[in-house]
Amino acid sequence: MNKLMEINHCRKQFGQREVLTDLSLSVEEGQVLSIIGPSGSGKSTLLRCATLLETMDGGDLIYLGRYAARDQGGKSVYAPREELLKIRGSFGLVFQNFNLFPHYSVLKNVMEAPMLVQKRAEKEVREEAMELLDQMGLADRADAYPFQLSGGQQQRVSIARAMAMNPKILYFDEPTSALDPELTGEILRVIRRLAEKKMTMVIVTHEMAFARDVSDWVIFMNDGVIVEQGDPRDVIDHPTQERTIQFLRRLQET
Repeated sequence: MNKLMEINHCRKQFGQREVLTDLSLSVEEGQVLSIIGPSGSGKSTLLRCATLLETMDGGDLIYLGRYAARDQGGKSVYAPREELLKIRGSFGLVFQNFNLFPHYSVLKNVMEAPMLVQKRAEKEVREEAMELLDQMGLADRADAYPFQLSGGQQQRVSIARAMAMNPKILYFDEPTSALDPELTGEILRVIRRLAEKKMTMVIVTHEMAFARDVSDWVIFMNDGVIVEQGDPRDVIDHPTQERTIQFLRRLQET
């Protein structure tokens, strides 16, 4: 299979605290990778390093064979800005708190980046944006503003916005953590449909049943390292590491 993204020996510190320690992973085309683990285990930091929102202290970051960062003498050296801009175009990111532009309509939120960043024609972008909103069940809300939408609707707009850039990989950082249970189901159904269409995705989530059903591969993180990884049915239903067992047991108790 075609490897879309690769992180090798990633290290990240905040002050004296090492948040990620010698962490390596890769994502193949069409794969759904879920990252699970307790709060503070480094999951979101890993996602922020993968999406160039944080810089790694050490390690390689590679997209489609192109180095965004290369380890030189134990330190990550990043590619020039122009190269990073090209690499950024290969992925999209959906945040837990939606991050929509409040003063833009739903349609403009979806259209803005393809027109501004990719310099594409307005007519073409509008058609694609409306098609995406239709897929999200929001075509009738195109002229609404974020404050007029429910949390689940806002999150569906943010997924449409990320998809509008035609990314090779979609990253989700706890996409349901700001939502109540009913709206959570709404967003998980959208992600499940994307998985059925073989969209490559990396999902940080606390939804274990969802991770088991949708993922091709699951990584369990704790204290900045990968403790256990593999087929979701193995990792979630039959974990072998004591730390994974404790984590999953605690989740069942809550």
